[in-house]
Amino acid sequence: MALVPELGGSVAFFRKRGHKGLVDLMRPLSEAARSNRDPMGVAMFPMLPYANRIANNRFDFEGRTYEFDPNIPGQRFNLHGTGWTSAWRAATATADAAKMTLDHLAPGEPYAYSAYQRFQLLADRLRVELGIVNRGVRAMPFGFGLHPWWPRHSEVKLRFHATHFWLESPEHLTTDCISIPPELDFSQSRSLPDSWRNNCYSGWDGLAEILFPSSKVGMRIEADPSFGHLMLYCDPAQPVFCLEPQTHASGALNRLDRERAGDLGLAILRADESIAGVVSFRAFPLE
Repeated sequence: MALVPELGGSVAFFRKRGHKGLVDLMRPLSEAARSNRDPMGVAMFPMLPYANRIANNRFDFEGRTYEFDPNIPGQRFNLHGTGWTSAWRAATATADAAKMTLDHLAPGEPYAYSAYQRFQLLADRLRVELGIVNRGVRAMPFGFGLHPWWPRHSEVKLRFHATHFWLESPEHLTTDCISIPPELDFSQSRSLPDSWRNNCYSGWDGLAEILFPSSKVGMRIEADPSFGHLMLYCDPAQPVFCLEPQTHASGALNRLDRERAGDLGLAILRADESIAGVVSFRAFPLE
């Protein structure tokens, strides 16, 4: 594994050594993306202090309105917070472990926070711990997630169990939550969708499996209970897809006026309060 702290605290590549050499388990950072400092081109980036889009670049909480600027060229709405567009600091690094930290204390912005990512390479998996502390003076809703980019092959299969599915508007905003119909259900292993998909699954049990038959490797995602939601991004025109574990539902910040934060997966942190969570990516051989 290689890290690029200066580029959003991201992973540059995550590879497995096999009998026939190295196999990329995530889409590796290209030299063009590195030169252009494009966080969309990395292997995986952190989403914090929230994930997904903020509708109309604003939300209301405890009698205050918080406003945001668009943060990615070509995107109308603020996306995935500030962690992935910030330069992190490499705090520690050894042959099989590393820690990166970020202090985001920009005056005038809604969120002030400190965060860390702790990476550990084990014999068969990558363990990632994320943590965040509210450094502001007011209570705020917090959440986080990981955004890996997986190589797309025609025979790739997914399997995970969830209970609900969030519909998407033409502007890529989350709308209604429905029970999962059979054609959207991945509780049994099935191929990637052959049409556009950019939707959040809620009631996720923290386990997901991706099979890459052409590489003869599988990937098992194992997340602790704080990660109750899984985002699936799939564009058939792209050579990649995304399966993203996150703590809260897509669009959660815009639903605080009618739903409880805890039900949405958001944590209300007062000054100096913190949350943390762990996701492991376990590689295994396919026969």
